[in-house]
Parts: sequence; C-alpha cells; structure tokens
Amino acid sequence: MTGSIIAFLCLLLGLFLQKQPNLPLEKITKWVNSYLLNIVLPALALLYIPQIEPGWDLLLPISSAWFTFLLSWLIFGMLGKLLKWDNQTTGCLVIVAGLANTSFLGFPVVEGLYGKEGLPIALLIDQGGSFLLVSSLSLIVGSIYSHKEGNLSEIPLKILKFPPFSFLLATIAMSILGWRTPEFLIPIVSLIGKTMAPMAIFAIGLKFSLDFDSLSSKYYWFGMGYRLLLAPLMVWLIYRNFLPENSLEFKVSVLESGMAPMITGSIVAIQYDLRPKLATLLAGLGIPISLLTIMIWYYFLG
Repeated sequence: MTGSIIAFLCLLLGLFLQKQPNLPLEKITKWVNSYLLNIVLPALALLYIPQIEPGWDLLLPISSAWFTFLLSWLIFGMLGKLLKWDNQTTGCLVIVAGLANTSFLGFPVVEGLYGKEGLPIALLIDQGGSFLLVSSLSLIVGSIYSHKEGNLSEIPLKILKFPPFSFLLATIAMSILGWRTPEFLIPIVSLIGKTMAPMAIFAIGLKFSLDFDSLSSKYYWFGMGYRLLLAPLMVWLIYRNFLPENSLEFKVSVLESGMAPMITGSIVAIQYDLRPKLATLLAGLGIPISLLTIMIWYYFLG
C-alpha cells in the first residue's frame, strides 16, 4: 500500500513539474531515463538474475513473455510495412505493446488473486522474460527503428556498450556458472532496485498528457488491443497444449501476458525517440484500463 501511495505521489510530482514553464523539462527527463536505464536496470540484474537456477522446468512460463514480444514484433512489423507507418510508430508499438508490466502491476495482482504460491512463477516470468527482454531485444528494436540511414554497422556496438545489456550478459554468465552476487552488494542493489517503480512513474508523469486526439488514435488502440486481449489469448491458445489448464503455471502465464504495457519499455521507447507521447499514454493509461481486462481473464481462467 505504501509503495502505491509513493508511486501515485511521484506521478503527481511529474505532472506538476511538466506544467512549470521555467524548468528544463527535457534535461530532467533525460536524467531520470538515464538513471533508470544505466543504474537501476543493472542493479536489478545483479539482484535477481544470478539467483535464477537454470532448468528446463522454468522455460514454459518464462517463454510466454518472449513469445508475446516476438509476436508483437512480427505483427506490428508487418502492419507497419503494409500500412506504411513511420519507423518511430512501428518501433514504439513493438516495444511498448510487446512488453507486459509483469512486476509493478503483475506481482501485487498475482499475489492478490492466486496468493503467495503464484509469486515465484510471476517472478520467473518477469526476471527471465520481461526483464531480460527490456535489457536486450527492446534495445535492438530501438536501435533498428530509430536508426539513421548509413549507420547500421554501429548498432551492435551501441547495444554492447549499453550498461543494462553488458550487466545482463555478465549476470547470465554468473547464473550459468553458479556464482552469486556478493553479499555486501545485496543491500545496495536492493535499495537502488526499490526506486524503479516510483522513478519510472515519475518519468511517465513528466511526459504524460491526455487529450481526445490521443485516445482516438488508432495506434493507441492497436497497442492496447494487442497487449490486453490478443497477447493473453495467444498464450491461452498455445500454452494449454503444454501445461494443464488448471495449473497455477498456466493461469499465471496467461494473466501476466495480459498486464498493461511495461513502464520501463516506454522509457526505452522514449530514450530512442520512438513516439514518446504514444509510449507514455500506453504505459500510463494502460494500468487502470487493464484492471478491468485482468479480472475478465481471471474469471475466464476459472
């Protein structure tokens, strides 16, 4: 409850600062985004990834996040070409609609609906799926769709030099080798990690604006329709062939696939200048709208 209040206050602060005429808003937004991507994400990688024990039994729930992101890339990539969308719109929808808010929204929802037994599954989907994706494939998508002609060869180097991706590779290697994050670092990275939700919400507040044109935009409803309806539907259709339909693993996988767009994904889109207004609207307004669709999926799953 305290975390939700702090997050709400951070949203109000961002909205308030957005209206102040003399503030260097672009600089503040850039600093906040840089903090989230270059400090918080590496800290979370050190905190969680080395703790994951590699095993085949983890792959199915984790793979649902990868499946829905790749499906997003396929669908919006094809639609972008067929309907002649600009690269920024396509890239924004691939990243923001492709990543679900599996932690900030997903953890409390899963715990509230399925109890503490559902949390380990939600954690796996978030850390092995959404978190790895936002630290890797989303950066590749951002680099491709924000790309300026003539610099394709620079994309791999840009990604490798990006701190979240470097830490991701290092922590995956630690997990495979059985190395754990040193104990003295745990309190530090844990403290930094706790700033993710309020700072991400603050960043949304700095950019968030709501108007009729935004809500009537077909791109917004394409993104929301995919994230809240099509993505969980595809997981339900495919994963019931591999997991028992009454199992907690199956239900949590479907429910997590139907969460609102991931806030950190919108930060990545903003960082790459991929339709920042659309990115913030999808992530910000997606949370209250998704609460309704999540309950529909919950009762549908039984």
